[in-house]
Amino acid sequence: MVSTVTPRPRPIENACFWLAERRRKTDPPLIGRREADIVIIGAGFTGLWTATFLKMLDPSREIVVLEQGIAAYGASGRNAGMLGEAIDHSHQLAITHFGRAEAARLARLGVENLGNLLRFLEERRIDCDLERTGQLHVALTPSQVEELREAQGVAQELGLSHYRLLDAAATRAELDCARYQAGLFNPHGCIVNPVKLAEGLKREAVQAGTVFHERTRVTAMERSNGGVRLRTAHLPGAAGTESRMEATGVAAERLQAAASRLKAAAARAQAAVAPGTEGEIVARRVILATNAYTHQIFPRLQSRFIPLYDYILVSEPLSDEQMSHLGWRRRCSVADMRAFFKYYRLTRDNRILWGTSEAAYYKGNRVDASCDHSERHYAELRDSFRRHFPALADLEFPYAWGGPICSTTRFTPFFGAAEDGRILYGLGYTGHGLGTTHLAGQILAHMALERPSPLLDLALVRRKPFPYPPEPLRSLAVRAVTRALRRVDTGRRPGLLLRCLDAMGIGLSS
Repeated sequence: MVSTVTPRPRPIENACFWLAERRRKTDPPLIGRREADIVIIGAGFTGLWTATFLKMLDPSREIVVLEQGIAAYGASGRNAGMLGEAIDHSHQLAITHFGRAEAARLARLGVENLGNLLRFLEERRIDCDLERTGQLHVALTPSQVEELREAQGVAQELGLSHYRLLDAAATRAELDCARYQAGLFNPHGCIVNPVKLAEGLKREAVQAGTVFHERTRVTAMERSNGGVRLRTAHLPGAAGTESRMEATGVAAERLQAAASRLKAAAARAQAAVAPGTEGEIVARRVILATNAYTHQIFPRLQSRFIPLYDYILVSEPLSDEQMSHLGWRRRCSVADMRAFFKYYRLTRDNRILWGTSEAAYYKGNRVDASCDHSERHYAELRDSFRRHFPALADLEFPYAWGGPICSTTRFTPFFGAAEDGRILYGLGYTGHGLGTTHLAGQILAHMALERPSPLLDLALVRRKPFPYPPEPLRSLAVRAVTRALRRVDTGRRPGLLLRCLDAMGIGLSS
């Protein structure tokens, strides 16, 4: 829905449980001039996987990644860490948008993609608190029970036979909640710490020769002879090395000397670049791995997606007695079947992560720090948790944050090129980016190196999603659809608006 926010002073790096645990020194910003074969803008999972596959396909290429915050600062570091095989929002929606044959291909590809991702993590020994727990979708109403049956049937038609339908008793045996009426269990699901995963991928990319510049905002992008020229400015916090080094016990006089040398080098580099910039880089190709932030640097794509904010709480650690009361023995991640569903999981130290997909939209595609917190959403999350688990009504939630997902009208990502192939992009994962970015990285790497791949023949690569209307119609449309979906969540049938959208191939009520 279109929302307003109550500002919260707590910065996202401390409010988000995953980011608050981060203990890595920030890479230096881009200062001065340089060149590269390929520049990737964005050090989230799209950028990290793309850098990884570029180096795997051609180790000789000089790859530079520019990140305006820190690696995994956006959705990559703020999501729930629920890793699955889904590329599309639902198998039925994939059939609606792409046809049955292509939907079956995407279903098979999703299983293959997850297997390859997990194999990569094992081979590279990336520690991201991976647990192969499975995923459980739960029904809270009789109509949702029927939806689960239909979802299992569609999955079987597409060749997926591993989904298991559970009755109420079997569902509550997975997690003891009196509201559950049925469940659909997928044994392939996993949970991870997304920031640890991102840091592991970044280490792999650095070891392969990729260069990272964090706290580096791209301020201008223009065609250059044979490529693209980017101008950058470094953001506050880029020179925050002192506090991090002090925490490791380095002597103060050495800190001061290092800071003086850094300032002197920055001043020398500053004199070599164009007025008003601090860095400049020229590359043959630029890859936009910026997802919900893409319109801030490349406005022509903003009709193809909308940024929507999810909000999440993380509790204090549960005691052994509380864990025993829940009966969460398999530790599977859980999501219900509402349009605005709740999703939840356990962390490694037995905290409960409790999130909502209410998908708040801020007028004008706004994505900034003012949207990172919403007291209204936090209050609703706490209330919904207590309704699900009244025995844990006193549980405290010391972490609370929001983050942007990037949604398209078909609920799958899209890819493309601009400026005669000099600029490439992939975005729009609609909440499934944790796994799908592994696939996107392969697609973008093959596009950038002009290598053939069957992935480039996918419909989601060849075709763009139906565009969203411009403002103010966009905000009005989001508000109308939100009201319509809320009615469906109360058990009513889809109204005229949702049926019309279904007929247009958008399929929101599927």
